[in-house]
Amino acid sequence: MLTVLGFAMIATFLVLIMTKKMSPIAALVLIPALFCVAVGEGARLGDYVIDGVGNLAPTAAMLMFAIVYFGVMIDVGLFDPIVRGILRFCKADPVRIVVGTAVLAAIVSLDGDGSTTFMITVSAMYPLYKRLGMSLVVMTGVAATANGVMNTLPWGGPTARAATALKLDAADIFVPMIPALGVGLLFVFALAYVLGRRERKRIGYLTLDEALVPETDTVLVAAGGSGGGSGGRGAGGHAEAGAGAGSGAGDTDGDGFQGLDPNRATLRPRLYWFNAGLTVALLTAMILELLPIPVLFLLGAALALTVNYPDMAEQKTRIAAHADNVLNVSGMVFAAAVFTGVLTGTGMVEHMADWLVGAIPEGMGPHMGLVTGVLSLPLTYFMSNDGFYFGVLPVLAEAGAAHGVSSLEIARASIVGQALHMSSPLVPAVYVLVGMAKVEFGDHTRFTVKWAALTSLVVLAAAVLFGIV
Repeated sequence: MLTVLGFAMIATFLVLIMTKKMSPIAALVLIPALFCVAVGEGARLGDYVIDGVGNLAPTAAMLMFAIVYFGVMIDVGLFDPIVRGILRFCKADPVRIVVGTAVLAAIVSLDGDGSTTFMITVSAMYPLYKRLGMSLVVMTGVAATANGVMNTLPWGGPTARAATALKLDAADIFVPMIPALGVGLLFVFALAYVLGRRERKRIGYLTLDEALVPETDTVLVAAGGSGGGSGGRGAGGHAEAGAGAGSGAGDTDGDGFQGLDPNRATLRPRLYWFNAGLTVALLTAMILELLPIPVLFLLGAALALTVNYPDMAEQKTRIAAHADNVLNVSGMVFAAAVFTGVLTGTGMVEHMADWLVGAIPEGMGPHMGLVTGVLSLPLTYFMSNDGFYFGVLPVLAEAGAAHGVSSLEIARASIVGQALHMSSPLVPAVYVLVGMAKVEFGDHTRFTVKWAALTSLVVLAAAVLFGIV
């Protein structure tokens, strides 16, 4: 019964947000509340929610202050040279811009934190997509998938969890998987190229001079290509690539993004190297785990505001400018806490996992590595990494051991689903991505899931082909 209700709850949630019948926050709160009552656990709803909020509160705090910090860095112009450099390299070609998005997301993902990766990637690339009228779901989809592949780094989380759960060395899991993960990353770059070609066909090929036109009300004109983007104003982020045209020129749409505007009042050019040094120091401290990440971003945001905007009124203005993003993301995280709290507290997750493991045919026993890889896609999408690696993976490892499959092989196979996991509604970082990019979560899900799942399957196929799994 709990198994059926668990799958039904997840399916209901996904259908409602993808068809835009409910907002993600409302669906994350109301759907699990209704299903909690349906399983006869309504009296304990409060306990489940409080447990979920307690587990995600540090993440919410980290995101709140990280958004303020990187928002201030955007305001003071830290990323302006990066944006200009990327635009000149890309030459206003949608193909190069989408591939550049994948490369940038992969490089920044080396810090092991998805939220930071999305903040930096969106900060650098958003103005380019808006200026050229490109589809924003292409940006979010490519960034999330590239980050998902890189999320398998030993300090990224999943590999460390697998090593801990099965009492293995993280290096023994990760190092042999490098060739397969490399194939997965190359596939993401190839996917970015294909999606970029679709965008080029839709909006045409703009010249560099046109793309660098200052922010005005004029509409960019495609120079060559199909020029299919003649109608609308660059919304692009609410439809798949190739759907909905737009100019993307010169409007801020109330986003707070000024693109490459070199004259905005918030710039602090004299403090550029201070801000760059502070950012590098912050990311270094995060990688070295000198302090908890929420504390690091809290200190960083306070220091950035104090040095760049010593006047109290300016500080309040900057905080207010980013309050919308802070509220959207932190609200989404706390709403997700209701979903995860009910899913875990009622035992739905456990019953769903047991059912899936029990459904494995006896004849597949000797191929438990492959089975684990396939199961990692849906399980890490519908469950937290903690739930999968500490709750399900040991069971899969035991089943594999009974058929002579080593726990190392099981552990390696378990990380192939991370490309899909990074777009899960249970991953707080994805709300940073869609929130900063002004993309509806349902649109991002509908566009990204198929490509992310295909990327995970490519990694698994490469692992099997290379004899790793």
